[in-house]
Amino acid sequence: MSAVAQKLIELRQEGRAALIGYLPIGFPTVEESIVAARALIEAGADILELGIPYTDPVMDGEVIQNAVQEALTNGVKLHDVFTVIRAIADLGAPILVMTYFNPIYRYGLRKFGEDLKAAGGSGLITPDLTPDAAQEWIDVADDLNLDKVFLVAPSSTTERLALTAHASRGFVYAASTMGVTGERTSLGSHAEELVDRTRQAGAELVCVGLGVSKPEQARDVARYADGVIVGSAFVRALLGTQPFEERVRNLQDVARSLAEGIRSARK
Repeated sequence: MSAVAQKLIELRQEGRAALIGYLPIGFPTVEESIVAARALIEAGADILELGIPYTDPVMDGEVIQNAVQEALTNGVKLHDVFTVIRAIADLGAPILVMTYFNPIYRYGLRKFGEDLKAAGGSGLITPDLTPDAAQEWIDVADDLNLDKVFLVAPSSTTERLALTAHASRGFVYAASTMGVTGERTSLGSHAEELVDRTRQAGAELVCVGLGVSKPEQARDVARYADGVIVGSAFVRALLGTQPFEERVRNLQDVARSLAEGIRSARK
């Protein structure tokens, strides 16, 4: 079984959802991104998403755009993701790489998959790749026993949900709302409806992302989803001009509050 799916099922049996945290590699630097990633896991993240900085982040909001631009300015390279994974794999949290498709396509899908597996990664989340255009990656991932996480949105048709549920391994990523990443004051009812529709379409595990930033939002999503995905709130904690150690403490404070919100959902 997928390490990610196994973790989600274990937590479900414990009566709670997973906290899935996102951080870009190389932000502010590669070494500091390792420190931040380890701190996030130690503060309560059950699964980690590592984002590969990209020059045209069409799905990312301002907070993550600013972070990845700083990482690119500081010289982060695609292969640095393997360095980061190796440096945090000992903590035991499953690690997914979130990436736009072009960088890994140019790297070589099989080579990237082999290097990812060798480093200790579990698979990929590909926000700009739909299952019907992903056969080459699906074949590589299946051959290497890697997760392939695809996205669904409130606008997804029943047919699209079924296609995505069938193609995904690990979980299906349910985007809570249309638009780019970022913190939102309210998620509305679309996310819960989308999770229900995705399960009806055949998905066993569904995690929700886009917009979650507050403990009460994490609690609400945890009541119906298998995992709560948080990105911008963690990245925002690392932005700024304070000493890096202080920003890491802020990151951990945010993680602990969100983890507590999740745990309060099913007590």
